[in-house]
Amino acid sequence: MTTEIGNNMAVRSEVVHCYEELAASVALMLVLARSKEWGKLPEIETRCSGLVERLRAIEPLETLDAIQIERVLALLDRIREDQAEVSGLIKPQLDDLMTRMGHLHKQKSVGRAYGSTH
Repeated sequence: MTTEIGNNMAVRSEVVHCYEELAASVALMLVLARSKEWGKLPEIETRCSGLVERLRAIEPLETLDAIQIERVLALLDRIREDQAEVSGLIKPQLDDLMTRMGHLHKQKSVGRAYGSTH
């Protein structure tokens, strides 16, 4: 009977483990965003997407006990907080990029418009 419980715990702990990995990955994204290491974020985002996909596949199949549910809820809170801060740090960078792209597009359009008359 101990083996059966141990096996069930191992299966159920995969869900918790995935949430722990997701929380750690989002926390790393926050560290990278705070230090403006934008180029490293896509790799971590890909890792996060893989973990979310894995959770979608395994979470509906598993039943967590009360302690595991508490752990997952605490991890979700941490993930949400870190993700909100990451988004807050990234948004100004994206806005700046969009502004720059808009200026480049205008310059290109002006160049095409006036370039053909010379």
